[in-house]
Amino acid sequence: MYGIPSRKINLSPVYDHKKHTQLSIQLNRWLLKPIGVWPKSVKTTCIEKYACALINVICTGLIGFLFIPCAVYIALEVEDTYNTLKLSGPLSFCLMAIVKYSSLIFRENDIRRGIEHIESDWMNTRHYDDQNIMIRNAKFGRRLVAICAFFMYGGAVFYYLAMPFGNGTVTEIDLNLTYRPLVYPVARTIVDARHSPVSEIFFWTQCLSGFIAHSITTGACSLAAVFAMHAYGRMEVLMRWIEHLVDGREDLYDTVDERLTMIVQQHVRILRFIELTDRVLREISMVEIVGCTLNMCFLGYYTITEWESKEPASYITYTVLLISLTFNIFIFCYIGELVAEQCRKIGDVSYLIDWHRLPERKGLALILMIAMSNSSVKLTAGNLFELSLGTFGDVVKTSVAYLNMLRTLTS
Repeated sequence: MYGIPSRKINLSPVYDHKKHTQLSIQLNRWLLKPIGVWPKSVKTTCIEKYACALINVICTGLIGFLFIPCAVYIALEVEDTYNTLKLSGPLSFCLMAIVKYSSLIFRENDIRRGIEHIESDWMNTRHYDDQNIMIRNAKFGRRLVAICAFFMYGGAVFYYLAMPFGNGTVTEIDLNLTYRPLVYPVARTIVDARHSPVSEIFFWTQCLSGFIAHSITTGACSLAAVFAMHAYGRMEVLMRWIEHLVDGREDLYDTVDERLTMIVQQHVRILRFIELTDRVLREISMVEIVGCTLNMCFLGYYTITEWESKEPASYITYTVLLISLTFNIFIFCYIGELVAEQCRKIGDVSYLIDWHRLPERKGLALILMIAMSNSSVKLTAGNLFELSLGTFGDVVKTSVAYLNMLRTLTS
């Protein structure tokens, strides 16, 4: 926390911090609460806790409903290489969803602390210019979430609805059967999903399960975008404070010592929030880096193969899924790059102010801030990969390399 000085000139006359907090986290709540991973408040009743636990069990069970029958189908009934590869991508996506879902549940307390941190920052941001900076970055975070949701749910619509209906039904004359193939085939040792109404039940249940899996991915990405852009906005506010360290500002403290204390405290607070964000995203970003590298390779292979076999519904669907996964991993790497670059800018701004005008030897206090800015925390994937545009380029290059190797081995 940082103090509010006695002078309050140029402060917002009417300030509703709850409205601005909702600007930051509203989309997160809409995405995470239906799947039971929105942090519970301390006033949550036992009934609400049990209901949330039931939602967790149902969501996990529905994703398992996709994975287990299809895995058994691959093990017992699939004989050709292409169909094995064609189903391996969706199965890996299910595994990724389960790991990310488990991580969101496990990190509930950290997510709650992050949300409380955001609300506290909004509550204490009273200067008009600081509010504008925060609002601009919160809106940018919302746009990232909206674009991610558009691509992910768009891919789900294509894969679970457009592709099955576009490819039509299959008729087996000798058995007098007409059915629509499932996107996640089911082993006949479990149930014969070709007969009605079993076929329809499995089809629509798989659609529901698929949308839950895509909601988990979208929710994880939205959490990363909102937390990172909040840290970015707070660092931009901090840089404005540093620029007014020497001469002061109407809402800041009167003395240099008090202003310097407030700036250092806020810098430490921001760095701790970035560490918290990295902890929340540690498993999720690791799964995204590894999983998207693999799935981008698979989707590229499916797209090329279906293009050669003249199946428009299939290759259009795989193209949309490839774009959605590419954009998803791009968001993680892009926000990591933004946060790291903004951390470095704090050191630049600290040096570029008129520090030589500070009384006595108070300018030496900026040295530690510059040093911390140059070696400050970064967002990582499991403490193994730094989230940056360079990492995104490595993911794309690795996926293309695996794709070339896969086409060579299967041609």
